Order: sequence, then structure tokens, then C-alpha cells
Amino acid sequence: MICVCIGRGRHKHVLAEHRYLAEQGVRLVELRLDYIRSRPNIPRLLRDRPCPCIVTCRREVDGGQWSDTEENRRLVLRTAIAEGVDYIDLEEDIAGEIPRFGKTKRLISYHNFRETPEDLASIHERLCGLDPDIVKLATMAHRPSDNLKMFRLMEEAQVPTIGICMGEIGAPTRILAGKFGAPFTYATFQHERKLAPGQMSFKQMRDVYRYDALDKDTEIYGVIADPVAQNLGPIVHSAGFRTLKMNKVFIPFRVPRDDLAWFLEASRDLGIRGLSVTVPHKEEVVRYLSQADGAVRGIGAANTVIFEEGALVGYNTDFPAFNEALDTVFPNYEKGQSLWGKTVLVLGAGGVAKSILYALRRRDAEVTVSARSFERAASLAERFKCRPIQWFDRVRVEPDILINATPIGMHPNLDETPFDRSHLQRGMIVFDTVFHPEQTLLIKHGREQSCRVITGVDMFVRQAAFQFEHLTGQSVPHEVLRAELKRATGAAKL
Repeated sequence: MICVCIGRGRHKHVLAEHRYLAEQGVRLVELRLDYIRSRPNIPRLLRDRPCPCIVTCRREVDGGQWSDTEENRRLVLRTAIAEGVDYIDLEEDIAGEIPRFGKTKRLISYHNFRETPEDLASIHERLCGLDPDIVKLATMAHRPSDNLKMFRLMEEAQVPTIGICMGEIGAPTRILAGKFGAPFTYATFQHERKLAPGQMSFKQMRDVYRYDALDKDTEIYGVIADPVAQNLGPIVHSAGFRTLKMNKVFIPFRVPRDDLAWFLEASRDLGIRGLSVTVPHKEEVVRYLSQADGAVRGIGAANTVIFEEGALVGYNTDFPAFNEALDTVFPNYEKGQSLWGKTVLVLGAGGVAKSILYALRRRDAEVTVSARSFERAASLAERFKCRPIQWFDRVRVEPDILINATPIGMHPNLDETPFDRSHLQRGMIVFDTVFHPEQTLLIKHGREQSCRVITGVDMFVRQAAFQFEHLTGQSVPHEVLRAELKRATGAAKL
């Protein structure tokens, strides 16, 4: 069950939001009375309520908005109990002074916005001694290990326990709370209206992570990155799981560089089956692989890892995705063939550029690489046996194939392009790996100059489809992933 938090300044807005959420299928809401700017009218808020609710009135020291006296706050809480509210949220220091009454269930809570304490178990034990129906702990996560502490606490608790790690690192605890035994988790009405660090919207929790469908048998997959909040892996892979009716969930794991080794080992304890790997871990993760495909060895980077009977197996799906996307502009009889005699200019020296250079050299193209850092371009050129040039010299090349592997032109910088329109020639192949937006300025200019164009969406969808097959052993239609990607990026509006 997802409890949706309502924090509004006026009673009529609280009531309207409560009604709307119930109509959307929400079965439990939290009324944050500390957000109401006037004296809370408890009978008005609870009378004819459309679904059960928790009443919470949080002090500023506990991350709330209550600025009146403590005496009045306790009066609000007692009044809510007297009016028969379904749940009341009480902090540890006042729970002993507000006794149980009627049918109201007691939620005893602990908040720590600084850290996740080492003595989490002893704190939980104290809360359990205060006559709770539910114990709630919300702490700030600084390391992925904080999540593991919280998962173990929820799983082993004798009293129903909600354990949430706040912040981006703590997102997995919100998504997987139910799988580890929590009676419910928390979400906000809209993504822009967070009431706690790292809180997600009800729509995200319901539609992307399918929280209500998760159970103890749900298989866990995810993406590891730092940062990870904007990664689209959970959105597209979750679409695949929905389409194929799989009991699987795809989680964003923010893993700082120094925590990679620990996380890969801890993944076994969490039961993680496979991971998408992105910046900054694609190269470092290779050190920990038991097995790797040829592309991983040739590129020196993996973007997919699978846990197989104690072994960690790595793949690189950028390489085959690039080859397939590139072949879309060739006739069938030329697909997969050598690019001997073709001049290719690759812009960029990051992880995607490495996969592209590896693919081009295997197809015998004559490759020139340019990046804003000449040193990085030169390093790649030496590794993949191609020619580096200075960034300002890139327009002097007259390539048959131009490939942008930089973020230039990515949302929100829609008016930028890495290669001036005047240097695009009719018949040239223009390949932009930027997928948000799909129609970058470079792609638009390429079309106007009668170039053959390949968009970043073409490559992204293919690499995700290859990755999905490695992770699950099943194929998902490209159209499903493409539609979900465009919906997520708002491509239709750009």
C-alpha cells in the first residue's frame, strides 16, 4: 500500500486533494496538519473522509512546519484521536504521554535528517516499547550500506516496521519497503511537492515501480550510477516487465565510486539478479567480473552485469546497438558489411565514444576522433588506432559519416550543435547519440541538408533491448521501449 502525503496550506485544498487521491485508487493518505496555515479544524478534515488517513503534525526540529506551541500541537494530536482518526503519528518523546484511545492505531516514529545511526536496532527496540501498532524510522542515507541496514531491520522486525532512508541514495528503501515487510510506504501527490528528501510521486511508485504488485518473490534488477535520479533505465525496463507480465522490478541505485566493490558484494544479499551500469562505473566494474563478452574486453567497459550462480558476468550492449542503428541507413545487402574506404568523424571521448570506436575499427573504417579535451581524444586514438585532431579542426574533416558522442544539444541546451550546418553535405550520414530530445539541432540540420540521419533514440532503444534480453532471457518489442522513452522525455513536445 502507498500512503500519499498531503501538505497544503488551506483546509479546502487538503479536502479536495484527499477526494481526488481516493478517486485515483489511493487507499491511505497522510494529512500533514503542520502545513495548514490556520488552526487545524480536525472534525472538518476527518468527517466523511473518502479513504483512511494518518494525522501527522510535525515540529520544525523533526522536519515539519509547525510553528505554534508544543502544547497546541499535542492538543491537535489528541483531538484527532478523539475524533477517531485511523492512524496517529507520534514521535518517540511524546508517545508515552499520549495514550491509546478508541480504534486509532499508533504509529511511533523516529526521524534523523543527519545520518543513519549505527544503533538502528536499539532505536527500533525503544520505539517498540511505546505501544505501537507500526514503527516508522526515517533516516538520512549517505552510503548504500545504510539501505541494507534498513532492509534487514524491516525484514527481521516483530512489530510491523516502515524503514525509509531519505535522500537519493535511500530511494531503494521507498520502492522495496513492502517486499521487506513494511505495511506501507510513503509518496507525494506530485513530484514537485516533496515533503521529505528523496520522496517520489504516487504516479512514479504506482506506474513505474508497480509498488502494489511487489511481493517477496519479486526479482530485483536495477541501474547503478552516480548520480542516478535522471536515469531512464527504470522507466524503459519497467515497461518491458509490464508488457511481458514479469514479477520483476528495476531500481535506481545511487552508488558512489568508492562503494562499487561493496555494493556488488552486497547485491547478492539483496537478491539482485542483474544490473545496468553507467557513469562512473562502466570501466571500474570490469575489475570485478568473472566472465565478460568480447566487446567488454575490447572496449574495457561493461554496461550490463548478471549474477549467475556466484559469478558476475559482464556485457556491453552499446557496441551491438551502435552497429544495428548505423545499419538502418544502408540497404539490406550492405548491413553489417565493412566500412572500408569510408571516412568517419567521431566527436567525443567518453564511454559511448569508446564503444563506437571499437565498432568502427572492427568494420575497417578510416576514423578521426575529436574532443574538447585533445588529451582524451589522443588517448582514445592511440588505443583504437585512429587519428586524433584538435576540436577546432573538426570542421576541416569532410566525413562520409559524422557521429556526435558528446552531450552537446542535449536538453535543455536545445540550440547547441557540435558541427555547424554549413559543413554538412548532401548524402552524409549524421548520427547523434543524444536522445533527449530526439530531434536535436544537429539532426534537424542534417535533414535540411539532405543527410541520412540516425537519432540517439535509435541507439538507446537498441542498447536497452539487448540489455533487457541479457537480464531476463526474453525479448521485448522495440516499439514498447521507444514509446516509453518518448513519453518519459516528452519527445512529442520538443
